[in-house]
Amino acid sequence: MTENNSFFERPNVLNETIQIGTGIPFAFESVTNTALGIGGAYGTWGDSYDNARLRDLVSYRRGEYLQDADVMNLSELGFLSRHHIQDLNDADHLELEVQIGARMLREAAKANQWNPEDVDAVLIGMSGPVSHDYVPLICERAGISSKALKVSVHKACDGSVGSLNLALNPRLGRKGSMNIAEELKGKKVLLGGIEGLSRFTSNSRDKYALQLFGNAAGIIGVVPGETFKFLVGKDHEAFDDEGVLAVHMYYPHSRQEENGSKVEITQSDPGHIRVAGLMHEPEHGGPIAMAGPMGMVKLFVRTGVKVVTDVFNEYAELMNKLGTPEKKISVGIVHHANYKINQLKAKQLQGLGIEFPMPWLVSDFGNVSAASNMIVFLRQLPKIKAGDNVLFDGFGAGTYYDVLAATMGA
Repeated sequence: MTENNSFFERPNVLNETIQIGTGIPFAFESVTNTALGIGGAYGTWGDSYDNARLRDLVSYRRGEYLQDADVMNLSELGFLSRHHIQDLNDADHLELEVQIGARMLREAAKANQWNPEDVDAVLIGMSGPVSHDYVPLICERAGISSKALKVSVHKACDGSVGSLNLALNPRLGRKGSMNIAEELKGKKVLLGGIEGLSRFTSNSRDKYALQLFGNAAGIIGVVPGETFKFLVGKDHEAFDDEGVLAVHMYYPHSRQEENGSKVEITQSDPGHIRVAGLMHEPEHGGPIAMAGPMGMVKLFVRTGVKVVTDVFNEYAELMNKLGTPEKKISVGIVHHANYKINQLKAKQLQGLGIEFPMPWLVSDFGNVSAASNMIVFLRQLPKIKAGDNVLFDGFGAGTYYDVLAATMGA
């Protein structure tokens, strides 16, 4: 991990101000690898808070001064800054995030040399959506066709990799529901995560959540079967019965299991599918309640190592069948929950004989939930070569895991 300057100060980042409230700083970077035919955009909004300045914001949110004993060592966890917005009313929150979401879709389409009206589907992961119809709203504002498929994926931090798995992996199809991967093969798809976590956590008093999370979005362009060729993958549920990371479901869910799964798939209209994961919710009705950093390590690492191992073994078996047993995973695009989780995960995988690069690339953000994997991918994208096999590792509250490998390049 290397220390970076503020995201707003990075080269190639475009800075703007959104005229809502007293003005919201907004910045994004577009990335394209023309050799692969893959591009996208990522960015953030709100004021930048470094680790020292964050304490005052957390104290304000909690209504009491954050004591020394409660200040987290955020640099040790891989985070140097994160982005938060001022207090807004509900209408302004909605307008802000619709503007941002639509802009990110347009910029991601542009990075892939697509016109918005040519996009066939949009899949977006969101932990706490600002409205139930957020994805249709941003698509309409971005100029994407009303006929395009819209998919809202609510699996907490796993939302963007869950979206990618749905777009690529036909084995995830359920009886009675559209097989999204089969439907999208060869089509122009925008997918990623948009996380207004400053809004989401603003009413929380949880001392850990208020220090860890921040705003960000990351959207990539995918043509399933062409620029992203699916190899192996799986999804996995290991419900967090103890509520180590409890998250309020600000999205529709019957709170019942569906076909033995806690992930509920509904279609409110022909063009919009919702994939919603059941969560253990905070006891007192707040947005989020979480154990300390070690609780997160215990929650995610053990099962995460197992799911990655299962997929890696399936990958090795496939390479043997294809006569290319030497073909390695070029890089792992891993959710940046925190640096210690990723370090321990890599160490335990190494002990099982599984090694691939797992670069830490988002120190200028906090934990940005479903946006993080796509930000990591876009920052790694210039180094990826045609024919490289890339592993995506998503995990989030619930607890939900999506791990898959794909070959890159048209």
